[in-house]
Amino acid sequence: MKVTIIFLLSAVLAAWVPVLCNKSEDPLVQPETPVETRSHFAALDDVRLLANGLLQLGQSLREFVHKTKGQINDIFQKLNIFDRSFYQLSVLASEIKEEEEELKKTTVVLQANNDEIKTMSLQMSSKMDSILVERNHLQNKVGGLEEKLNSLTKGLVTGEQVGEINALKEVIHTQEQSITELLRAVREQSDQLNHQRIKIKTLEEKLTANTFAQETIERMPDIFNDETPTLTPYLTTNRTDGKMSCLPSDCSEVFNRGERISGVYAIKPNRSEPFMVFCDMSKDGGETVIQRRRDGSVNFDQTWEMYENGFGDFEDELWWEFWLGLRKIHTLATQGNSVLHIQLEDWKQGKRFIEYNFYLEGPESKYTIHLTQLRGDLPDAMTNHTGMMFSTKDKDNDNHQNSNCAHNYTGGWWFNACGDTNLNGRYFHMRPKGRLERRRGIQWRSAHYGIQCIFTEGEVNAYSHP
Repeated sequence: MKVTIIFLLSAVLAAWVPVLCNKSEDPLVQPETPVETRSHFAALDDVRLLANGLLQLGQSLREFVHKTKGQINDIFQKLNIFDRSFYQLSVLASEIKEEEEELKKTTVVLQANNDEIKTMSLQMSSKMDSILVERNHLQNKVGGLEEKLNSLTKGLVTGEQVGEINALKEVIHTQEQSITELLRAVREQSDQLNHQRIKIKTLEEKLTANTFAQETIERMPDIFNDETPTLTPYLTTNRTDGKMSCLPSDCSEVFNRGERISGVYAIKPNRSEPFMVFCDMSKDGGETVIQRRRDGSVNFDQTWEMYENGFGDFEDELWWEFWLGLRKIHTLATQGNSVLHIQLEDWKQGKRFIEYNFYLEGPESKYTIHLTQLRGDLPDAMTNHTGMMFSTKDKDNDNHQNSNCAHNYTGGWWFNACGDTNLNGRYFHMRPKGRLERRRGIQWRSAHYGIQCIFTEGEVNAYSHP
């Protein structure tokens, strides 16, 4: 608006000057230079203001585009991971379906054989009944012959009677041989029938297991998409009843106070707020369970915050799996000489264990672990992890420079250069065929020994060993 007014004034002055001076020159020649100078500087200020505004807008747009681009890259990365997981699940599901179809066909054939065997068994039973009737008849004849023989002993035996006796003996001998052969055939048929029944039962159990695995695979996307519940937070100490101040420091103290039933109890370790834990009272002394894997109902591929605070739910029967939380484990381990007890069960239901002297540093050192082997029938797979910091998919603290072990193998753990041990890996109901997929599961290995776990317990028991 300012520029327009100046130009209008310049135009009026340019029209009046020739009239006043009685000159015939072009009215725009003399005043043109100063008018253009004033208009030029007025427009430049507005342009500068407009340029600054555009620069600020451009900077904001650049930051917004950069942030949006990063978010889009994260989304594409997560979509790629989900696509790979979904493809692997699809391949495994198709293999299971093929095996299920083969099992169904085999079951149909075995059921047909079973029906045939049952028919043969009925026929054999009827034959046995007829043979028994005939045998009774022969026994009656033998009884009559014995009476005749008794009567003949009192007199002379004629040649005709001797021939009749010999003929009957031959008939009896032949019938006994037939009965023996039939009994042998019946036993063989019975053994075959039992074998077929056992085989059918085994196939039915395998079919049921495959069906359960198929259902688990179908609900795995829901398991990994559902929000994993967090554990019960720290309890408040501002209570007036005074009960919080006399809580036991750990599960061993709960045991010493007379409790003998495994379950959830409130404890208050030194320098910590009270919190709930699951105490295992099945052994000679209470042990605090810090991790449990049973059925794959909880996704252990969680963030640093979740591993620090804990997740799962040991108070709900629907959730059998949980991680107590690094903060709580640290407070338990700082009370004295603690022992870490690890119990594993392999694919053949073989249970083994190992124990370590155990200490866990705090959050300032990213929960560095220190272990010394004590006893157990499991091979030592954690000594080379001592001194390692805890790593998750969003906080890479391992010693592998070119890889994030927690992201590649799933689950938070004290990874070295990835290593060969991870009890927080993915839970598999069936042994995966691929080596890479097995590395993403629960594993505990040494150089010449491997074990795939379907059940693990980590427990802290604060007592000392010589």
